[in-house]
Amino acid sequence: MEEQQETPLEFNARIDLKNLQEAVAKIKAEMAKVIVGQNEMLEMLIVSILSDGHSLIEGVPGVAKTITAKLLAKTMDVGFSRIQFTPDLMPSDILGTSVFNVKNNEFEFKKGPIFSNIILIDEINRAPAKTQAALFEVMEERQITMDGQKYAMQPPFLVFATQNPIEQEGTYALPEAQLDRFLFKINVPYPNAMEELQILENEHHRENRGALDLVGPVLTAAQIAEYQKTIKKILIENNLLKYIAAITDNTRANANLFLGASPRASLAIMNASKALAAMNGRDFVTPDDIKKVAPSILRHRILLTPEREMEGFTADKVVHQIMETIEIPR
Repeated sequence: MEEQQETPLEFNARIDLKNLQEAVAKIKAEMAKVIVGQNEMLEMLIVSILSDGHSLIEGVPGVAKTITAKLLAKTMDVGFSRIQFTPDLMPSDILGTSVFNVKNNEFEFKKGPIFSNIILIDEINRAPAKTQAALFEVMEERQITMDGQKYAMQPPFLVFATQNPIEQEGTYALPEAQLDRFLFKINVPYPNAMEELQILENEHHRENRGALDLVGPVLTAAQIAEYQKTIKKILIENNLLKYIAAITDNTRANANLFLGASPRASLAIMNASKALAAMNGRDFVTPDDIKKVAPSILRHRILLTPEREMEGFTADKVVHQIMETIEIPR
């Protein structure tokens, strides 16, 4: 008697994700022309674009934080603005200021560099609190209010900010309210030995060609808006929503933590896991999607107790313990 061969189950997505997947593949291909490794950083940054969230990129100098953000912005055919944060930077240097027009005897608002689509803020913790606070409204509401007048940002509007975790002199730590406005805090590690060799070889063979000249646009503003709408339609079952709520709730009752995550964290986990599912060609979220995005969403939204800090605990370690504690839905 012949054994019946088992046929693999075929999965037909109810949402067409082919174009979205192709766009992500093109972005990764463009980035690979210059960036070696750093796959997790790149994947999380693409997730942040699709889920319409800002990202804080943290790492020691020289690990390609700024160049990655600049190149990623170049893969999108939208406006780009870079703002270098310095101790003497004023809020008006970012938002803009009213200038008196002699011709019509009226004040006119001159827009600052924040009026663009992709904003790269380099070394965000170099500017004082009043300058950092200028970003509160625009990051959350995608608008600024100046002299009683509201000015809306044109979509897409995304902030990529970098900071160095090592150097403390001349820096101003971001307040919790500011950190909470970032969808992700992405930690960028050193490359391994093989990646380091590849970086050297690429730079050697590139000769006089600039890195930015190698990357071209693959996405328009209209396509980004379309894909962001598609992400909202991704299915997530009720037991997974309960899983997300349990993770966030655990941070608030955790003995290792002085401050837990807000409901904004729960929404961020849901939206980011939807984007990750879509990037992988699925129109539904799995527990693995949630487990993958949760650390980058929670690590900057929780504060350790002083005792745990003295014992050498880290936010990532506590998040890992929480993820291990809570039962995964089946």
